[in-house]
Amino acid sequence: MSQFHRALCMKVSTALAFLLLLQSVKAQYNFSELDSRLQQNQSQLGKDVAALVYKDGKIIYQKSLGAFNPNTQALIASCSKWLTAALVMTYVDEGKISLDDKVSKYLPIFETYGKSYITIRQCMSHLTGIQGDKPGLMGILKMMKYKTLEDEVNDFASKNDIQANPGTEFRYSSIGLNIAGRILEVISKKPFERLMQDRIFKPLNMKNSSFASEKAVNPSGGAKSTANDYMNFLVMILNKGVFNGKRILSEQAVAEMEKTQTRLSMIKYAPKPAEGFNYALGEWVLEADADGNGIVVSSPGLFGTWPVVDNCRGYASIIFVKTLLTDEKKDIYIELKQTIDKQIPTACTK
Repeated sequence: MSQFHRALCMKVSTALAFLLLLQSVKAQYNFSELDSRLQQNQSQLGKDVAALVYKDGKIIYQKSLGAFNPNTQALIASCSKWLTAALVMTYVDEGKISLDDKVSKYLPIFETYGKSYITIRQCMSHLTGIQGDKPGLMGILKMMKYKTLEDEVNDFASKNDIQANPGTEFRYSSIGLNIAGRILEVISKKPFERLMQDRIFKPLNMKNSSFASEKAVNPSGGAKSTANDYMNFLVMILNKGVFNGKRILSEQAVAEMEKTQTRLSMIKYAPKPAEGFNYALGEWVLEADADGNGIVVSSPGLFGTWPVVDNCRGYASIIFVKTLLTDEKKDIYIELKQTIDKQIPTACTK
């Protein structure tokens, strides 16, 4: 057989193998209902939608509507918090910080203004007790006045009152994760964006993701990303800290991130779409086991993107959009997840 025919046979064989793989995936899962629900709700989701579902080492569902595809970049708002929490945990893994360290150990200004008892853990779970603005467009515009993250965090320490003892009341805001981000800048002597690139984005092949900003970087809500990029992050979380055979976080770090830090009675303010859920470290706990360990975890953003890791069913999903997240849209996302769940049996027993 000639070299040409051998090469042609190899190409045909590869193509056939890929088609057989697609056929086996389609035979195993029937996502026609998910297709229908996405199309029915396309307008409410902002018309532009990229949806992905990952399980067992591969994407088992992909859908693009409107102008979006899995490589379309958009602001992801509070989905950023999950990324920042993971970055913090890389330093915990290295023993450079502890979650129960006092913030004032690294930022003395907090002791100067009577906020010395706040811990990094409380920053990552919105339990600082520091009064802040409710998340929303007005809060984002207010934050844009700062030139650096240092300026913003110093204002949290010197100008924002304490309205509850640290660790006692949950109020969702940008304060805690931004304080944690500033601590990383202090101990590393590097800007937050550089740290995120070096420790999270590059190792996870998130080439189209960034926290870059002309104003102060915003660890709580300033990231841009794509559905494909963010899925890489979700895969790492689903795989207990491993991505493409490389360990990014320890298994213990991922477990700590998913451990519930609140009780519903502690929650004094949560965005409407998150009401009824508890919080862990940088992520919401949609379902938990009897010990408070997250079974289903998420970190939805103001601009509508909704990422999910389901540890019991062993899958990750993301609905990537750019439209304001409202209480009504929460019901859509829950229904979409329930539609996915119908195709993927749970491995957990109740």
